[in-house]
Amino acid sequence: MIVLMAVLLGLSNCKKNKVDIVYDKKYVKEIKEIREELGFYLERNFIPGGSFAIAKNGEFIYSEGMGYASKELNVKVNRKTKFRIAEISELFTSMVYQLMVEEGILNPDSTVQYYLTDFPQKKYKLTLNDLVNHTSGIRKPIPKELEWDGSTINLATRIDYFRNDSLLFEPGFTQYPTPFSYDLLAAIMEKVSQKTYSAILKEYLTDTLHLTNTEIDNPYRIISGRTNYFDNNIAALNLNAPFIDLRSRAQSEGLISNAEDLVNFGNAILFSDVIPENVKDRLFKPISLKSGEKTRFSNGWVLTETKNGAKLYGMSGSVIGGGATLLIIPEEKIVFAAAVNLTSEMNDLPVNSVIEPFFNQKER
Repeated sequence: MIVLMAVLLGLSNCKKNKVDIVYDKKYVKEIKEIREELGFYLERNFIPGGSFAIAKNGEFIYSEGMGYASKELNVKVNRKTKFRIAEISELFTSMVYQLMVEEGILNPDSTVQYYLTDFPQKKYKLTLNDLVNHTSGIRKPIPKELEWDGSTINLATRIDYFRNDSLLFEPGFTQYPTPFSYDLLAAIMEKVSQKTYSAILKEYLTDTLHLTNTEIDNPYRIISGRTNYFDNNIAALNLNAPFIDLRSRAQSEGLISNAEDLVNFGNAILFSDVIPENVKDRLFKPISLKSGEKTRFSNGWVLTETKNGAKLYGMSGSVIGGGATLLIIPEEKIVFAAAVNLTSEMNDLPVNSVIEPFFNQKER
């Protein structure tokens, strides 16, 4: 039985604070332990606030907002607080892409130039499949291209950064993650649909799956529940993160969301009839590389295993003022997500300690 409570519990000291938590009473002992782990994770990394959630068999067994969304106003994070999710944004884009492929709107083997006739020809054939699987050979952005100077506010301007560059290698030879691949993919999706990326995202995913806390991070709009964004200085003291406009990078690293929406997205992949089985089958299918290397990515997802050998699909990302992680362990039917409001690589997130207590649990 899932219990929704506003409880008075101490997270890191003797002072009792009101927190917003969902938990399954069957796992009280395990949840108490992982709450301590996650609280320590925030403390030792000087992260003001975070959102964490776990589901098993399609049902939430734990969800909580910890810490502060605004330190200046002393506003606590709650379960609906929205965070920047960085490269997790690619997973939404790849899913929309696969749904458009399933509908016959896009063809994975077609070239970029088939859809964008003004995109320059390259030495090698560049397909949509190369874009979604990070085998395009397109370069990574240089630091200046990751800054916001007031001019890069749409996809066309962003693509101008690299449209005339040569490819670094023959597409399909190796995997080389770059947000530019997903920027170009989104431009194609906009062209064929005659809709903005925001409208496409709503139509195919966020409205359909009721992901009410996932949207494009527009710094000029009032967005209810959006956290403030933080950086740390060299003394590990929290500062307000520099201003940045991520709208032109929404498809690759510019969405905001929270742990519950991310877990609901993962649950939809495992259990929802809204996503066709053909799409689910393709999503995590390893691809063959011309170099003979082992595949690391499929449709934006990292393909790996737990230390116990169970298949694990996920992604972590970082952007100015935020970081996020989404993991799916299909054999255990577990989905875990986390999001924080500090520029963070998420490397220190205690993933194993959080998910392993729920492996192969017997009915209680």
